Amino acid sequence: MPIDAAKAIAAEPRISDIAWDHKDIQLYHLGIGAGAATEERPGAATDPDELRYTLESRLHVLPSFATVAGAGMAVVGGLSAPGIDVDLAAVLHGAQKITLHRPIPLQGTARQTSTVPAVYDKGKAAVIVLRSETADADGPLWTSDTQIFVRGEGGWGGERGPSDRPELPERAPDRTVTRLIRADQALLYRLSGDWNPLHADPGFAELAGFDKPILHGLCSYGVTLKAVVDTLLDGDVSRVRSYATRFAGVVFPGETLRIRMWRTAQDRIQVVVTAADREDAPVLADTVVEHG
Repeated sequence: MPIDAAKAIAAEPRISDIAWDHKDIQLYHLGIGAGAATEERPGAATDPDELRYTLESRLHVLPSFATVAGAGMAVVGGLSAPGIDVDLAAVLHGAQKITLHRPIPLQGTARQTSTVPAVYDKGKAAVIVLRSETADADGPLWTSDTQIFVRGEGGWGGERGPSDRPELPERAPDRTVTRLIRADQALLYRLSGDWNPLHADPGFAELAGFDKPILHGLCSYGVTLKAVVDTLLDGDVSRVRSYATRFAGVVFPGETLRIRMWRTAQDRIQVVVTAADREDAPVLADTVVEHG
């Protein structure tokens, strides 16, 4: 088995220095659909609220940018950590959580400290848990918890891991919006640092078991958080405290996401995302935005 769980967990933390500026932020925002027309903002390219994602003089930072800051070096490093040797064609993003300690600055340099806190045995697959703590000269910025699903690497008798999932309210959502994923969305999003050919190369996608390239899970993740911020948080990115999801299914470029939102507490929003074009096939589940 190419995953040595004990070795990966015991390994010394990996430390990397990252940097970003407004161009990286703008590229990320464009990659998750900023500036594209929606039902709520038909003139989005020049809408004053939308320009906060695209125009450097008005820019703010959507917290999910943390997943690509420094070209996503934490995840890249995690897949090459001691004890881990996996085939990219067998890798899928299982879950993601970002915890914000303060708003992300428009430009910065920071240090990421990354570890593998756990490796779970799901029988026919393994789940690698990656954690990175990111801090700059002023202190902690964000914590990223990533779960990587590796098909065919389970079955060694390890712990299965936690299975607690938030329950949805038994009522209609408070808000429902749709977001079109453009045909070229994955090609633009991958410029932020996720170069996995699964999202661009039809031949590689076929080897991985898909009819055609699929959208990055983290692109759907960013599209969804932007929709929540714009719809229920008055467009104020600084209100987001944490954002967690489980990747429940794939999205193909050209499809439309249906995003359902429930306010379940004063500081908590639960979200379900489905592919509207495929009879609401699951995309994101167990999705929670905690906010101030």
